[in-house]
Amino acid sequence: MTKDEKYTLARWAINYALEKGAQQAGINISNSKSSGVDVRDTKIDRLEQAIENNLTIRLFVDKKYSVHSTNRLKKEELSRFISQAIEGTRYLFEDEFRTLPDPELYYKGGGPDLNLVDKTFENVTPEKKIELAFATEKEILGKDKRIISVTTSYYDGLNEWVLVNSNGFSADSSNSYFGLSASVSVKSDLARPSAGWGENAIFFDRLIKSGIGETALDRALKKIGQGKIASGKMDMIVENRQVARLFSPLISALSGSAIQQKNSFLIDKLGEKVISEKITLIDNPFISGGHGSRVFDAEGLAAQKYLVFEKGVIRRYYISTYYGKKLNMKPNSGSMSNLVFETGNKDLQGLIETVNKGILVTGFNGGNSNSTTGDFSFGIEGFLIEKGQIVKPVSEMNITGNMLKLWSNIKELGNDVNANSSWLIPSILFERVDFSGI
Repeated sequence: MTKDEKYTLARWAINYALEKGAQQAGINISNSKSSGVDVRDTKIDRLEQAIENNLTIRLFVDKKYSVHSTNRLKKEELSRFISQAIEGTRYLFEDEFRTLPDPELYYKGGGPDLNLVDKTFENVTPEKKIELAFATEKEILGKDKRIISVTTSYYDGLNEWVLVNSNGFSADSSNSYFGLSASVSVKSDLARPSAGWGENAIFFDRLIKSGIGETALDRALKKIGQGKIASGKMDMIVENRQVARLFSPLISALSGSAIQQKNSFLIDKLGEKVISEKITLIDNPFISGGHGSRVFDAEGLAAQKYLVFEKGVIRRYYISTYYGKKLNMKPNSGSMSNLVFETGNKDLQGLIETVNKGILVTGFNGGNSNSTTGDFSFGIEGFLIEKGQIVKPVSEMNITGNMLKLWSNIKELGNDVNANSSWLIPSILFERVDFSGI
């Protein structure tokens, strides 16, 4: 379906919904292409390709709200679908806060080219995708007699969509992605350690295509002999790809829904210093080629660049239209774009060399965080550090504490930003973390 065809169908569906009794409506029509190849034991284990179309309609009927989706896009079927959806919505409870956004807050067009689509997407042949998966596997097979199993994968996708709201908004966007990954398990006397590694990119020619298998194997072999060490309070370095697990509770606590439902440990903290002054964080939707870049959000609100934390002070809650009305706050989007952390001047190895005794965390194994209090407990694995050197692998240990205390006890941030994510996070060194082991 072309972009013009999507717009035409969206406007027809909006008008039809209004004729049938909705006071407001929003339509998202999307199409996507994706493919994937898994290789296991020198054979293709999975080969998939999918093309999907979808329409999602948000209905506002007599102060009642519902969302419905379908992949049947013929007008005859859609008319029946929308009519039934409207009738079903009438049975719901009223919610006076459910409306489309104020048109003044909508994206009005223009802005920078965010460089989110590889125009050569269709030029990557199935043969090339399969070749890359096998080449990644070849980096591993036969390299060590302790290897038990290897799986490598190639994947890609192209998404295109239009968003039309009945009170004047219409815009479209698109993005592409490519990825390669590997996972390896190896044998030891007591266990079968496993590890994985992956790379992804918006553009095929920027995708790292070598070294992925070698890295996955190296990480698996380094886990051999892992186990518990004595409990204690130690420094902790969290690898850049793992920091998000510890930062997610903080970001979740900034959401309008958590604030309004009193399910956040950051209620009434706007403008207060709550974590280390080493944390300055910007939500920047305008990064060219950024994984989270956008000019409008899922509601149609115009994207803006915001300070989230400034030297540990909260500068922003994430407020959607709905929760903005409930909290009497101006909406600024209920979702994140690119989170850009201020960085330090050491890479991961440089951070390790500063630790007298501590643990480098390279993975989390279960656990939870209380969204109301910020108390947490997570299982971890990684490596013991002594006198600036990695000594042995560790696992089956827990870290416990409180999110605000943990994020207040930051000794240093690295400069090794993880470019595979919309969260541009470096490795971080925390002080005085409680570890439970033997």
